[in-house]
Amino acid sequence: MSLVEAALVTIVAASTPLLLAAIGELVVERSGVLNLGVEGMMVMGAVAGFAAAYTVGSATLGIVAAVVTGIAMSLLFAFLTQILAANQVATGLALTLFGLGLSGLVGEPFTGLPGVKLERIEIPLLSDLPIVGSAFFAQDVLVYASFILTIATAFVLSRTKTGLVIRAVGINHHSAHALGYKVIAVRCACIAFGGACAGLAGAHLSLAYTTQWIESMTAGRGWIALALVVFATWVPGRVLVGAYLFGAVWIMGLYAQGLGAGIPPQLLSSLPYLATIVALVLISGDRILAKANTPACLGQAFVPDR
Repeated sequence: MSLVEAALVTIVAASTPLLLAAIGELVVERSGVLNLGVEGMMVMGAVAGFAAAYTVGSATLGIVAAVVTGIAMSLLFAFLTQILAANQVATGLALTLFGLGLSGLVGEPFTGLPGVKLERIEIPLLSDLPIVGSAFFAQDVLVYASFILTIATAFVLSRTKTGLVIRAVGINHHSAHALGYKVIAVRCACIAFGGACAGLAGAHLSLAYTTQWIESMTAGRGWIALALVVFATWVPGRVLVGAYLFGAVWIMGLYAQGLGAGIPPQLLSSLPYLATIVALVLISGDRILAKANTPACLGQAFVPDR
């Protein structure tokens, strides 16, 4: 494999968790909910997926465990913010702290153990293409799932009644409620979807990207996923582009270290976060672009009239 092919393969692997987590959070935010607990859900998905796969010896069951754990964490957030109308920002931050702490406790017995790796699935003919074949058509199932989820999300949000309801709830929940839509139920379903995607992102980290459990192995990816949603102005296709852009920045920093570039490794490691800040500054500087698809009720609690 050439250096370019190897770089593409690692960029895809690094970008997939970002894409999975961001596409789930995009749906959550389109419904008017701001969940800052993505990092916590991701790390819990990572430890649950690794523990289940290691214990049972099946990466498939590891993926299932990660999804269930992500949904369970998200439903805790949904109960607090949608049923009890707690502050979404504070609850999301608490969920992240809770997930980071609990994952360290649960994962302590699994630290340093060899994991169960997701097998790659080669697509006939396409996987033989030069350069892009091994990068995009000879990957694990979660890479393919990230593309399918992105396309499906874009289609549902823009072409179906379900997507129209989700967007209506995010734009004006009072009007949606007056039309007879169950705002809280819609938001809880979107939150659960976001949790499932975050769980998948965590599973990819521990079952495909590193195949081991390391405490706090998400390393801020949940926060980057949150920034990606804003960077993409709540458009699924732009989330895909943004995820791969940030993944490329991440990997290029590692390659620069490996090639002996005379740049401090601390600076190279901070490149993805610096890129996140720059992207957010550029987006915020264009008010028209920043408000293009912003859900008007984002972060606002809905309490139906009784």
